[in-house]
Parts: sequence; structure tokens; C-alpha cells
Amino acid sequence: MQSMNKYFLLILAIALAGCGRSEPPAESPMASEPAPDTAEVTVPTYSAEAFFQTTSYRMVGGTGHSFSPDGSALLISSDETGVFNAYRLPIDGSGAAALTDSDDNAVFAVSWFPNDERILYTYDGGGNELNHIVVREEDGTNTDLTPGDSLKAQFVRWSDDNESFYLTTTERNETSFDLYRYSATDYSREMVYENPGFQISAISGDGRWLALDKPRTSADADIYVIDLHSDDLEPRLVTPHDGNINHGTFTILADNNSLIYGTDEHGEWRQAWRYDLESGERAPFVVSDWDVSYVGDSHSGELIVYGVNVDARTEVSLRELETEASVELPALPTGELRNVRFSSDESHIALIVNADNSPSNIHVIDLEDGNTRQLTDALNPEIDSAHLVMSEVIRYESFDGLKIPSILYKPHGASAENPVPGLVLVHGGPGGQTRTGYRAMVQHLVNHGYAVLGANNRGSSGYGKTFFHMDDKRHGEEDLQDIVYGRKYLESLDW
Repeated sequence: MQSMNKYFLLILAIALAGCGRSEPPAESPMASEPAPDTAEVTVPTYSAEAFFQTTSYRMVGGTGHSFSPDGSALLISSDETGVFNAYRLPIDGSGAAALTDSDDNAVFAVSWFPNDERILYTYDGGGNELNHIVVREEDGTNTDLTPGDSLKAQFVRWSDDNESFYLTTTERNETSFDLYRYSATDYSREMVYENPGFQISAISGDGRWLALDKPRTSADADIYVIDLHSDDLEPRLVTPHDGNINHGTFTILADNNSLIYGTDEHGEWRQAWRYDLESGERAPFVVSDWDVSYVGDSHSGELIVYGVNVDARTEVSLRELETEASVELPALPTGELRNVRFSSDESHIALIVNADNSPSNIHVIDLEDGNTRQLTDALNPEIDSAHLVMSEVIRYESFDGLKIPSILYKPHGASAENPVPGLVLVHGGPGGQTRTGYRAMVQHLVNHGYAVLGANNRGSSGYGKTFFHMDDKRHGEEDLQDIVYGRKYLESLDW
């Protein structure tokens, strides 16, 4: 077939993301390196199985306790057995110890208990997304806090005094997430808020303020708050506005009075603003020429961490709250930083580093002496990371001159004298974004001599609200032409 000649370009459309206009994962990268000159490099090829036999590691969510009460270990999830389970990972570099032993259903760690080595974890029914929240006692026995066949439960946060924690469940009507406060001692509970249809997004550590999000469309959403210590539980609108403006809660800071929320009201990009829950005053908190992805703080609230989605790579920053002085992190391997977590005494930070040529690994940083330690090794030892490739962020012109941001992977050895076939990789959506970082499928294809162009067609997340809404009610028209012109771009490359 003529299509097998060396100039043939294969367009591969693969749906990588779920449906819905979801934003890119809320926590992510640092910097990616340009694709090196690889014209004379020869590397061995590896099987698809080898690339997919990496070990996946996950940190617990930002509202849980990642570090054990004595600070000596992290609570993580890993699929090293082939099924996700919860593990205790010592920060001294010694081996992880399994805390759960499921062999057929994924289990994900949620939080340590703040004062002992009990943990919270979650699981669902074989992928049905009806999650339960379970306590693993120190003796290894388990208590399901959310029994039932048709409910979904989620962890929200711990209280400031560590005497209780908050969960939401749909048990009342299988639809609305109602908020409950559970005792950390005997697991008794009380309903805090019967939800009429909001998204419960945050509660202050003192239990007073509840933040609620109310999306109307993919372009328009509001935030409400309730003073749970007041006799008047009517939600107060925080974000009055005209037209399409998207708002969403990031967090309530440790001072229990500062709501940090995201908004695109002031231009193309999502900014983080600070809203005083008592006075109603507001002011910018994090402003960038790219979307702010997330904002969090340390247990005391003295340190702020935030991520900005810069050209498909999240740049992570750490600063002091009061002085706004930047806190420099020690040198880490090249890649994106994810899931920054603080120890209770704020002497250590744990985080994940992920790069095109390296799956996610957990690192711990001693903030007092600046020492770092890599605690995991996710890449299959059969594979030499030097044989993998780093991506390059490029832009090409579509049919109407619009620049389409994309992620380009160039195989080792590709050159004008040794041209290679190429594939256009199409992410899912609507919305979504092709980002830098390790992907087993992509590295396998590139390792076997295929160039891969991850196209972020119009309608993709991360490039401003105008770009994001360019394909509204026109899916399969201009956005599809962006993909076709991705092929034309690859055809223009001499390799």
C-alpha cells in the first residue's frame, strides 16, 4: 500500500480524558526541556508491556494528613502489587509497608488520623464510583463509616482541634452530597448541612464557614457561603456578576476567615482572589498571565503553595503568607511538581515529581537543612530513562491562522536523512488539555520510531477563556480542522 511509504502520516485520535469540560488536573509541573538533537542516537526498543509496567504512586489529598503524627512516614497509595492499596512510606528511605491488602478492588489512602496511626481510606464497588470511607484501626481491623449499597461518600477535611472530621454522602436521596461531622473517637456523627443542590467545596477548620459552588454552565458559576454558627443558614452570594463569569472555590485558609477562590472576571485567565468572610472585602491573591490551578496552605497557614498552568506545565510556587516572600525549594529532578504536602510541624514537604522520561516519584524535602530524598522508583527497571525522550512545546497555524499549542515528541535518530512516521494525538473533551509528563503509550510509540504531536485544539483548557469557548456548539468543525492542520504541520518537518 502507498500509505506505508515513509512520507505517510497516520492521524491517531485517542480519547484520553473523560467527558465534560473538566479543567486539567488541579496540581502539576515545573519546566520541560526542549527535545534534544537526536539525529545520531540509536536506542533499543522496548515492548508496550515494559512501558506499562511502571508503579503508580499517589499522595493523599491536600485536606488530609499526609505525614504520620510523628512525622516519620507518609501515607500513600500504590499499585505495586497490580492493585492499588494504602501504604506507610517511611521518609528515611526504607521500604513501604502495606496497610491494606486488597487483591481485586482498588483502595486509596485518604488521611492519617492526626494523633495516632489509624488511617482513613476509600474504595468503590469494582469501579462503580460509589465510594465508601473506611477507618483502618491500628490493629488492622476496619470500620466502614458509610455503609450502604447506593451511596457515594467523600472526605472533606479535619477540624482544627483534630477531634472530628467531615464527610459528605448521598445516602439521603442518592443525589445530593449532605455534610456530616464524625467524632474521631467513637465515629458518632451529626448532619451539619442538608444540601439542596450545591457543590460543597470547603469548610473552615473551626466549623463555622461553609463554601458552596453553583455551576450554571461551563462558562458561568457562582460561590455562596453559609455561617453555620448563625441562626440564619441562608446561603450568601459571594460572587454577584453579570454575564458569563466562572468562579470556583480553592480553599478556606487556616485563619478560618479567608476564602480563596478562582475567577476569570478580570481577563482571559483564572486569578485567585481572597474574600474576607466577616467583612466581605476582597482582593487579588495570585495573579498570572496563565490560569491559577490551585491554592493551598500549610497547617499553620504561614506558608502558601499554588500552581499556575503555564503552557501545559504547572509551575509551583511557595511563599510566606504575611510577607509574600518566596520560599525557594532545593534542586529537584527536571519535571513537574505535584501534590505538595506539609508535615504538621512544617519541617518537611513531600511532593511528586513527574517528567516525560520519568513516571511520578515521591520526594521529601527537609526545609530546615534543604536535604531532599527520593523515596520511590516508579520506572520499570528494564527501561533506561536515557532512552526516552523529552517533549517540546510548539505552536502551529491552523486553517484560519490561529496558533494551536501542542506537545511534540521527536524519536531518537529522527532526521531529514532518516524521516519517521508521525501521529496526531487527540485528547478527550469537551475541554481537556494535552500536557507534558510521562505517558507509557506515548513513550512506547516514540521508542518504536513514531513522532507524536499532542494537539491542543481550540476548545482546550489552559489557554484562556476565549480559546476555551471557541468550539462551543461547534464540536467537530473548526476544532477538527485544527487536528487536520496538525498533520500538515508534521508534514512540514524535514524529519
